[in-house]
Amino acid sequence: MQPLDPKVTWLWRAQAALRMLMFWGPIAAGAGYGASTLGGAAVGLIVGAAMLVFFLALAMVWPALQYEHFRYAIRDHDLLVQRGVLFRRRSSIPHSRIQHVDTQQGPVERLFGLSNVAVYTAAGMSADGSIPGLATELAEAIRDELARRGGDDGV
Repeated sequence: MQPLDPKVTWLWRAQAALRMLMFWGPIAAGAGYGASTLGGAAVGLIVGAAMLVFFLALAMVWPALQYEHFRYAIRDHDLLVQRGVLFRRRSSIPHSRIQHVDTQQGPVERLFGLSNVAVYTAAGMSADGSIPGLATELAEAIRDELARRGGDDGV
């Protein structure tokens, strides 16, 4: 089983920081304001600050845990993807079921030089398997390898 690129933890931390600014920061401020109306300004400040510290700590620790529990392997007959911190998930995608494979890269991933590999089968409209946080060159090589091994086009 292969690990992801270690830079993915910093990518995930950056994404978590952006989520914190856009979503969790205002929620913590609102909770602090709500607590201040019930218990005074000091209580509101403590509640808001405690929530911000909790979310910040979670944003720094959780990506390292995700990295430790994410593995993938291209085996003879399938692609095996294992992920999950609290709930573990192992997915096996047979090469014969693969219809197409894409690499994806958003603006934040581009800053870190990382890409995602998305694997599609006949079963659905969205990616049935994905491998995030790969160096762009490796992601392209995996995409090409999986496309080469994918199911034959004969009907």
